[in-house]
Amino acid sequence: MSKNNQNITSRTATIIKAHDLPKPTQKTHKGLKISEEELLELYRSMMLQRRFEERCMQMYQKGKFGGFLHLYSGQEAVSTGAAYVLEDDDDFITTYRNHGLGLVKGITPNEAMAELFGKKDGCSKGKGGSMHYFKPEKHFWGGHAIVGAHLPLAAGIAFANKYQENDRLTICFFGDGSIDQGTLNESFNLAQLWKLPVIYVVENNGYSMGTAVQRHSAGELVDRALPYGMKHDVVNGMDVFSVIEKLSEIANEVRKTKEPFFLEIKTYRYRGHSMSDPATYRTKEELQDYKKTDPIERLKAYLLERQIAKETDLQSIFDEVDKIVLESIDFAENNDFPSDEALYQDVYAEDDFPYLT
Repeated sequence: MSKNNQNITSRTATIIKAHDLPKPTQKTHKGLKISEEELLELYRSMMLQRRFEERCMQMYQKGKFGGFLHLYSGQEAVSTGAAYVLEDDDDFITTYRNHGLGLVKGITPNEAMAELFGKKDGCSKGKGGSMHYFKPEKHFWGGHAIVGAHLPLAAGIAFANKYQENDRLTICFFGDGSIDQGTLNESFNLAQLWKLPVIYVVENNGYSMGTAVQRHSAGELVDRALPYGMKHDVVNGMDVFSVIEKLSEIANEVRKTKEPFFLEIKTYRYRGHSMSDPATYRTKEELQDYKKTDPIERLKAYLLERQIAKETDLQSIFDEVDKIVLESIDFAENNDFPSDEALYQDVYAEDDFPYLT
């Protein structure tokens, strides 16, 4: 390695070690009014997402499907906590790292895996692939490949909800790489100006592709709310209890005030930006340090220490979700590709739009 590259690697590692996680909440599940049954369901949800991503990686490496693949491993407490707090008919919209959020919003593993394989019964009918999961009937609006492009869409969905007076919230997830896009400023301005019921959530996993957040963005991310007078906060995204506690407070406030909120969730991704990224910009020591805060292992330790579950119970959950994911692979492989006619479908909102003929 050249002296230049050594300096870059060293500087990056030093910067990321300064990316300290906020202290996790001290509240127990009882303090958060989470039942023991719900605790096990939270664990199951996170484990399903983790195992789904691990199997996706295997299928990609076997050449079962191509394109881009961005894995969510390490960030499962964010999706799981958000789905627990918000109502089923609240609207979710996110980036291309969307598998976990899609699963918690009701996309089945079969639909999710079939979409990766480009098959007709995928959640986007095999036309979207990994980066474009959608399920509107479950209020999941994607899955967007263009960085920052969905931020104005979230404001639009929130405006529609306000106009219709349906009391629904919109929650918009995006990565730290989107923080410097012009769309964020435009969206924040309108959201605050029009008092829209939207929660903007930056999942700060430390890197924009391969660039450490402190090297691509000036100042603290959460401070982007300040020029707009928008309420804001920061929370530990490696602890599902912390996510649930903070998002519960925020959701209640936004429903009451009908005003936007900006939340920075500090988390970490274990894999590279995508499957083509070897993540050589970070050290093995850094990765292992963050894995010590793993959200699944943290919840597992909590369940065992309080004798809410035994090792055998948790092993049964793992076996169950692994079986579900393996079955989703079989489903995807045996599912048909879309017909040639499907190329012309879902292009326009109106079925009888003139240009279709």
